[in-house]
Amino acid sequence: MVNNKKVLITGGAGFIGSHIAEYFAANRYKVIVVDNLSSVNSQKFNNNLNIIFYKRDITNDSLDDIFENEKPDIIIHLAAQVSVTKSTKEPIFDAMQNIIGTLKILKYCRKYGVKKIVAASTAAVYGDIKPPVSEDSAPKPLSHYGLSKLTMEEYVKLSGVNYIIIRFSNVYGSRQNVYSEAGVITLFKNAMLKNQEITIFGDGEQVRDFIYVKDIAKIVFELCETDVVNEIVNISTGQGISINNLFKLMAKKYNYSLEPKYKPKRENDIVVSILSNDKLLKILPCHFVDVLKNKEVLHLDDI
Repeated sequence: MVNNKKVLITGGAGFIGSHIAEYFAANRYKVIVVDNLSSVNSQKFNNNLNIIFYKRDITNDSLDDIFENEKPDIIIHLAAQVSVTKSTKEPIFDAMQNIIGTLKILKYCRKYGVKKIVAASTAAVYGDIKPPVSEDSAPKPLSHYGLSKLTMEEYVKLSGVNYIIIRFSNVYGSRQNVYSEAGVITLFKNAMLKNQEITIFGDGEQVRDFIYVKDIAKIVFELCETDVVNEIVNISTGQGISINNLFKLMAKKYNYSLEPKYKPKRENDIVVSILSNDKLLKILPCHFVDVLKNKEVLHLDDI
C-alpha cells in the first residue's frame, strides 16, 4: 500500500538517487523521479509501480507540469555536476548545473507549496580542514565544484523554503560509475578482479570517510520523516581510511598481487576528509546509531 506522501527526486536515476528512490518506494511513498539520464549507470525503474519517471533536464526543461500534476510534498535535490576536475575545466557548466539548476528547483518549490527540500551538498565545501569536520566549521572550498555547492547552499537558505542541506562524505556502493573521481572502491574492485594495474594519484596517504550508498538511502528517508528543518547535516561514518590502506585491504580480499602505480596528485585533491556525524546521530532514531558507528568492514560484495 502506498501512503499519501509524495517525494520528487531530481537526479533520481543516478547512483545515489536510484537507491534513495527505491528505498522510499519500498517504504510506501509515491516517488517521482526527474533525471536527464546523463549518468552512465542510470536506472529506469521499469518494474516499480511506486516510481514515476520523467526524463527531463532541470536546467533546460520546464517542470511545471510535473509539479502541478504530481504535487510533491518533499523534494530531494540530487541532480548536479559532481566532478571536481570537470568543474575546473568547465566552471560555467558546473555553475549552470549546481547553482542555476538549484535556483529553478527552488522556484518550483515556492510556486507549488513544497513542504521541504532536502538538498545534497558535499564534503568538498569544507576544503582541507583538520578533521573531524563539523557543520560549524568555516567552509573553505578548494575547487570550483566545492564553491558551486557552497553557493547552492546559500541560495537554499535564502529561499524561504524549509530545507535540510546534507553534506555527503565519500559515497560508495553498487551502480557507482567506475570512472568517477569518487569511485575509487569500485575502480579498485573491478581492476583487482581482472588483475589489471591500478593507479593511485599522489602518495596514497589521502584519507577518506567512505559511507555505503544504501545507508545513505536509509538516512535520507529518516531525515525526511523527522520534523527537522533549516539545518545543515553531515552524512558520514566519522571514520577515515587512507587510499593506501584501502588498497591493501582490498588486495587481501581479492588475492591481488600487483603493486599500485603512483602518479602525481590531482589538482585540488583534499589530503584528509573526515566528517563528524555527531549532529546526525542526535537527530536520527536510536536504531540508526549502529549503522553509522559499526563500519569496520566495507560492503565490498555489493558494488
